[in-house]
Amino acid sequence: MSTEDPDWRSFIRRHWGAAAMFVLAVALAFIGAAYVFLWFVGNAQSSGMVPRVLGLWTMGHLVTFILGLILREILFIGIPVIIAAVAGWLWWRKLPDDERKGYHLFGARSRATGGGGSISLLFWIAFCIKIYLDGNWNVAISTWTLDYLVYSCLTTLIWLMIIFGIPTALGIIWWIDHEMKKKP
Repeated sequence: MSTEDPDWRSFIRRHWGAAAMFVLAVALAFIGAAYVFLWFVGNAQSSGMVPRVLGLWTMGHLVTFILGLILREILFIGIPVIIAAVAGWLWWRKLPDDERKGYHLFGARSRATGGGGSISLLFWIAFCIKIYLDGNWNVAISTWTLDYLVYSCLTTLIWLMIIFGIPTALGIIWWIDHEMKKKP
């Protein structure tokens, strides 16, 4: 271990109570998220929000179920986790500067990002719009054919390529033209 590496073992020995509370909080958050999920599934079925048989689900049921689940997870798990994270950050800030500077929680920053997550969300939203416009929003998904599903996905992809591809292509053409005029 080099002199620049933080000694996490001594940190945990000195602050064992905080470390134990952190481990307990993470375990409770995971258990709580699973419990909220199971509670919401049972409640959604018994209240009639969604049919018990998956073959009877429509896009309306699917979207309502996903949004309801996300909202309940945020309400019951997300907000307490944020409060706990703020409390942990405030505790961390109260540590002496000498001790805190020796530990790097997140490593060196990088400019690179994973990216791509918003594309799948955008595709999902466009796909839902396509299904709605086709009039199949309240039609059981089990009645869809494979052809309908594949052509709907392709149509959605074409929509996104037109909406974002044309402006991107125009921007690239403009940039190339601008760069070509700069250099003789």
